[in-house]
Amino acid sequence: MDFIQEIGFLPLLDSGIPGFSAEDIVDEDCRYVVFPDGGWDWPLWKWKGPIVTDGRCVYGKFFAGKAGFVSRQWWPDLCNYRRSLSPTPEEGSIEAIILQTLQEHGSMITRELRAACGFTGSKMRSRFDNYITRMQMACRIITEDFVYPRDKHNQEYGWGWALLTTPEQLLGRDHCHCGRTPQESFQMLQSHLHVLLPQATDKQIFKLIK
Repeated sequence: MDFIQEIGFLPLLDSGIPGFSAEDIVDEDCRYVVFPDGGWDWPLWKWKGPIVTDGRCVYGKFFAGKAGFVSRQWWPDLCNYRRSLSPTPEEGSIEAIILQTLQEHGSMITRELRAACGFTGSKMRSRFDNYITRMQMACRIITEDFVYPRDKHNQEYGWGWALLTTPEQLLGRDHCHCGRTPQESFQMLQSHLHVLLPQATDKQIFKLIK
């Protein structure tokens, strides 16, 4: 949690830039392991929920459609720039319906949101998931927590379901704006990431920001 505050941005898994992901920096015994009996353990994966609910960062698919963390300090600038690339959804559009549904319910796991928005037919799951990923990249939807199913012994199991919400509901509307233009926010993000990742190319930096 402290490291995310220090650097501002941290993809969860492989970012395409060596060393720039939570998976890269944790100790070996915190990575994914499969046991001889077929079971598995992945401490890093289990940490997602506590890190998100700590409240000092924002989690979602923010890095080329892949999940990661953004500190609350840097969130307003990322939100400012990304939303300039994806204007407010038009009334009646699928994106607008998804946002309205989330606003009415506060937060929902993905499958509940999908059903509430009418994506119940054949092959609708992947189509809906694409909308959610694009809206997370646009900083309009974030993950509030993770919900796990429980077995007959009341023990949590599985990969967990993302509990989705809007940044305005979780962080407050004021924290989704900053006093800079989108281009000024882009320049700040670009400069910060170049200092943070001197080994990265301009193309790699731009891919992280856009």
